[in-house]
Amino acid sequence: MASTYLTRTFSSSGTSDKIWTWSSWIKRSEVTGEAAILTAGSSARDFIRFEASTTIGALRVRFSNGSADVTTNRRFRDTSGWYHLVVAVDTTQATASNRIKIYINGVQETSFSSSSYPSQNYVTKIGGGYVHNIGNDSEQTVPYFDGSMSHVHFIDGTAYDASAFGEYDANGVWKIKTSPSVTYGTNGFFILKDGNSVTDQSGNGNNFTVAGGTLTNTEDNPSNVFATLDAIQYKTSALTYSNGNNTVSFPGAWVFALSQWGVSSGKWYWEAKVNSGNNANSYYGICAEMVPAGNGFYNNSQNGAIMYAAGDSGDIYIDGSYTASAQTPQNKNTDILGLALDLDSGTKTLKIYKNGTQLTSGGTVNLSSYYNDTLVFPCFSGNSSSASCSFNVNFGNGYFGTTAVSSAGTNASGIGIFEYDVPTGYTALSTKGLNL
Repeated sequence: MASTYLTRTFSSSGTSDKIWTWSSWIKRSEVTGEAAILTAGSSARDFIRFEASTTIGALRVRFSNGSADVTTNRRFRDTSGWYHLVVAVDTTQATASNRIKIYINGVQETSFSSSSYPSQNYVTKIGGGYVHNIGNDSEQTVPYFDGSMSHVHFIDGTAYDASAFGEYDANGVWKIKTSPSVTYGTNGFFILKDGNSVTDQSGNGNNFTVAGGTLTNTEDNPSNVFATLDAIQYKTSALTYSNGNNTVSFPGAWVFALSQWGVSSGKWYWEAKVNSGNNANSYYGICAEMVPAGNGFYNNSQNGAIMYAAGDSGDIYIDGSYTASAQTPQNKNTDILGLALDLDSGTKTLKIYKNGTQLTSGGTVNLSSYYNDTLVFPCFSGNSSSASCSFNVNFGNGYFGTTAVSSAGTNASGIGIFEYDVPTGYTALSTKGLNL
């Protein structure tokens, strides 16, 4: 969501603002700052959010400046997968600890750094006749939730546990109930079901409004998680990520960015576009797990790294060896780069495409023993000392930054959306792709 948020003013008639349930699937992109999930009211507001500072990543539920304040000991700092969050409130309960319950991925949280519960029959602003924001807290300096949300439910008048919205599959993995059997109540709603629609699917007509930013659809969802760049391990103060960690901007020194996932087998395809006005300092390729994760990575300094120049030089660096002008044709800023990694065949290869056509020179690299029995990562390197250097990466979400692919190519696996045809036998780096 980044700078995007949704808003709706709840009805003040017929509501139950003592009993309600919030359920949503959430994928975080940035974990260092506060991240508002749901707020109600503008002064002495109620909120559900992720914390920063000394409790960075903890989940906090707070009413009216301290009338209730519950914060988990557990920290939620994984940006590679989805969390299912349920907050069930029933202030009519005689036992204080039953008045706010928090569930993550089907399991109730029981360990808290603070656990101040509301008084019995306390009237909350959430569920009442107030402005409710999703993804924004107007009282905070950095108010937005940075990430994705899916299958967002609000239940007015019933406190459900997590099993109303999710269940375990045959492998013991918590998954979505796409059409839960629940009673929504007057202010209840169901939005962001299978895309970026804020039209209420509950039958109540409680539609939301996109109040800021752009709400972008994504192929990444709780049932099929796509690779992104790793904004946690590979980050300096000047290396920045955006667009769900699918865009990386480099500082004025050589650093590199890897995907969160590495693979040791399979056939994988992804696309990228360099955004620099002067792309001479932009490189893309793959790295083996053996490459150190330090910030001083340079394009030609490592065995186990294959890096292609995204610019007029056409240079290639393969396992520490440099070959000038080895690419034909060279890449320009408007070109879409395709990479096909084959770790299954007798001869493992990396193939490079420009706008859907394999390079005539340098288009295939046979992988050395550095890539045997190890994880291999999509990799990007840059240095913005002479001009801004950044990449937009499409691991199958169908976007380069905020721009959707213009006309999707064919894809036999049916997983992910790419600008150009996916080579036969290759698929997107995603959980469904891993399970093929």
